[in-house]
Amino acid sequence: MTKWLRNIWDEVARPLILRPHRVQCAALCTRNAGNDREVLLITSRGTGRWIIPKGWPIEGLDGAGTARQEAWEEAGVCADSVAPEPVGQFSYNKILKDGSAQSVLTSVYQIQVAELAEDFPEAHQRKRRWFSPTKAAEQVREPELRDLLLQL
Repeated sequence: MTKWLRNIWDEVARPLILRPHRVQCAALCTRNAGNDREVLLITSRGTGRWIIPKGWPIEGLDGAGTARQEAWEEAGVCADSVAPEPVGQFSYNKILKDGSAQSVLTSVYQIQVAELAEDFPEAHQRKRRWFSPTKAAEQVREPELRDLLLQL
């Protein structure tokens, strides 16, 4: 391999292919509705597509704590309980402000919802709606998240 090709591989191609994932924590918010389970989805602020609450790790909180905080800020979730370990993971490409895509690996923590607050930090920026797991899976774009929802 020529030195020129080696430099292209080492400095451009390899970092793009092998770039590390960024990590987020997400909240799979559920409630029991009679004999059925429902999943809470919210809209993203940018595109308005249906997602689950998620965000970057918060200093001083573990993954479950971060998921609880994101559920509160983005959806007004008052949690009854939070699973201490992730129930799964999904990947997606986050579009950054400069238009580039960042690969993100998201750990998902299940939260049993006690109630939804009417006033919460992002109340005027998002919509929220309860779905059956099957209908929720039809609404999201990420295949791995879709699979997680169908397992409920």
